[in-house]
Amino acid sequence: MIFDSHAHYDDHAFDEDREQILESLNTRGVGKVVNIGASLKGVQRTIELAQKYPFVYGAVGIHPDFVGDLNEERFLWLKEQCRQEKVVAVGEIGLDYYWDKASHEVQKEWFVRQYDMAKELGLPVIVHSREAAADTMEILKDHHDASVPLVIHCYSYSPEMAREYLDMGYYLGIGGVVTFKNAKKIKETVQAAPLERILLETDAPYLAPTPFRGKRNDSGYLAYIAETIGELKGVSAEEVIRVTEENARRFYRL
Repeated sequence: MIFDSHAHYDDHAFDEDREQILESLNTRGVGKVVNIGASLKGVQRTIELAQKYPFVYGAVGIHPDFVGDLNEERFLWLKEQCRQEKVVAVGEIGLDYYWDKASHEVQKEWFVRQYDMAKELGLPVIVHSREAAADTMEILKDHHDASVPLVIHCYSYSPEMAREYLDMGYYLGIGGVVTFKNAKKIKETVQAAPLERILLETDAPYLAPTPFRGKRNDSGYLAYIAETIGELKGVSAEEVIRVTEENARRFYRL
């Protein structure tokens, strides 16, 4: 069964038909979903979804766009949410220099603090990095802990940088972008990376694969991503689904 390692079903894009979409996933070949917290409200909704649906698990963390909402009291609250049943990771956390909604220094501070929190609690980490390649690499090298599983979500940098992350023991999150015709770097990265270090992800409702590009994404579309990865790796889509499910179970310790 397909394992969607990164989705946002708490997003308002699903307000009209969230229940129908989630309840349809099993018939579309999806066995498990990790819903990712990104904001304080998103964390709360993520926990509610994980409690409601047996196949949904949660990751809690504050995306760099929203770290301006954090303070000491809210950070303590976030840490408590990490102890909730079915919370399996800290994320998504990291740096986003595209939107620049918080200063780079504030983003770095809360990235490190949330990463340290994950290490303290023994939880895997999901990293968001957009137009912040050098600073992300520097922070992860400075704070690296080989005992903490880590995935670079929606990997978008060079194959050479991917090799550095793979050498550190990290995973690469691969989603709909790999199906885009002009996604040369990601295709090269997937060709070079071991299949055993790739996690399938949607980032739903965002980044729907071809032929649904520009529409709302959901976990049922992961079959198209698996097919493209299979073509790049010279294996069947079924093999991609099988191996990436094993990878996600190992990463999230399920």
